[in-house]
Amino acid sequence: MSLRINSEAPNFTAETTQGKINFHEWLGNGWAILFSHPKDFTPVCTTELGYMAGLQPEFAKRNTKILGLSVDPVTSHGKWSSDIEETQGHKVNYPMIGDPELKVAKLYDMLPAEAGDSCEGRTPADNATVRTVFIVGPDKKIKMMMSYPMSSGRNFDEILRVLDSLQLSAKHNVATPVNWKPGDDVIIPTSVSEEQAKQKYPGGWKTLKPYLRVVAQPR
Repeated sequence: MSLRINSEAPNFTAETTQGKINFHEWLGNGWAILFSHPKDFTPVCTTELGYMAGLQPEFAKRNTKILGLSVDPVTSHGKWSSDIEETQGHKVNYPMIGDPELKVAKLYDMLPAEAGDSCEGRTPADNATVRTVFIVGPDKKIKMMMSYPMSSGRNFDEILRVLDSLQLSAKHNVATPVNWKPGDDVIIPTSVSEEQAKQKYPGGWKTLKPYLRVVAQPR
């Protein structure tokens, strides 16, 4: 199954470092970051998991849960977590999915069906495509997906920025321009008519082109 933005995030039940979860039930009415890793005890992923542990309070402020996934069993994750805390200085307090039968990786279109049904004997290179970040909204739809090569550490400050943009857009029906940061001006989408814009922004806005209207970020 090919996944796209606005596809429903496939539901699953899986063992994690914090017990068995049903993904949609665990998500509840909030947002989630699901990010995957090709193997435990891999160097780049060790830095990523530690950094996300440090960012967890920022995601919590945004009603967003973090869920890691690695193509190894939960027992292995526990040992890896100790290494992560030791080397990165942050304790991993979010759940990590054990996916030794590759079920979730396949469900999220990160591995092909012919990849087999066991993590045993597979190298990180065999699982190189299990390097995706998904942002899932309260409606259980995929709002963002971003895949990285194994050699490049992911920028989770950028994921936090995109989450802020998505939540702002969901609340106020705006779009955010290139390199937007919270507090910067935003764009009035073309789906908002002039009359609707006048009602919503009585103080006015700047029209650069009929299709490009800029206004201060709503509060």
